[in-house]
Amino acid sequence: MDDFLKLQEVIVPEADILINRRYNILKEVLLNEPIGRRSISGRLELGERTVRRDLDFFKSIGLVDINPNGVYIKLPGIKTLNALRDHAYPFKGFYDKKKYLTDKTKYQEIIIVPGDIDRDPSLKKDLGLETAIYFMSNLEKNDIIAMTGGTTIKELVDYIPNIEYKDLMIVPARGSLSKNIEIQSNSLVANLSKKLNAQYKLLNIPENLSDETLKVLLKEKEINRVIETLKKASILILGIGRADMMGRRRGLSEDEIKDMLSEGALGEAFGSYFDLEGKIIKKTNSVGIDLTDFKNIRKTIAIAGGSSKAEAILAMGPVNKHSVLITDEGAAMEMIKILKSQ
Repeated sequence: MDDFLKLQEVIVPEADILINRRYNILKEVLLNEPIGRRSISGRLELGERTVRRDLDFFKSIGLVDINPNGVYIKLPGIKTLNALRDHAYPFKGFYDKKKYLTDKTKYQEIIIVPGDIDRDPSLKKDLGLETAIYFMSNLEKNDIIAMTGGTTIKELVDYIPNIEYKDLMIVPARGSLSKNIEIQSNSLVANLSKKLNAQYKLLNIPENLSDETLKVLLKEKEINRVIETLKKASILILGIGRADMMGRRRGLSEDEIKDMLSEGALGEAFGSYFDLEGKIIKKTNSVGIDLTDFKNIRKTIAIAGGSSKAEAILAMGPVNKHSVLITDEGAAMEMIKILKSQ
């Protein structure tokens, strides 16, 4: 495939220009719908005739809808963006890195966006956007979607367009952790369901519960109904955290964190701490998806960026063979460095 793309650039260079232009126009519609032709022309510095011609083409094949309010993207348009990603600048330069990481890690698929979140936190928006495109492109009828909370996952929800998906069910993957209600899983689940006109259930339970409290809460019928739904999840969207940072957020003592790290803990997800081989080093009390559920989920979409998270991302790879990783260039380069040093 890579050889074909290189040949295409030599023999039909205008095809590369056309793909990039149409990719950027579709992406602009997704980012700013409803948007007018003139606005797209100004943002992308393209002639209005060119934009009008491309939009008319998109409409003729069902990728966008055009009405007096502006241009809206349709689900086939989002799927086209997902399919074009590897052919469009600036993603083309990551082909070799993606191939190396996919071959050397346990991730089923890897998507890399330019930059390093550790240097530029605003790049979380790019991770959120690419996750939104991938997520919408892989939905199936009657999917049950489980979501964790977090700032990057909020960016994902913000980029989801208003497309009706009544047959979906969306549920929180775990109890709430953050004190910031805007990035708690319950809030994100409710916001996503509103955008997709989907069904949803909430899990109004905090993380880090005592054994006694947990036993009492699990007797509640409503909580049990949510957990039963959660265990049937077909898609899981989660962030990956560093073991040390997430340990502090979850209220572990410095001694507990030190012991956990000495045993090899590197990454954290859904209250569990993993070493480089994907083995659980420590697990905290909470309600939601556990390791058994996690391994059985049809597709896991893991989001994490920044070179400082490279080890944590590698630690999550072996846990679920159906995991797709959406990360950034900084993390990808550091992962390659770690893998080549082994």
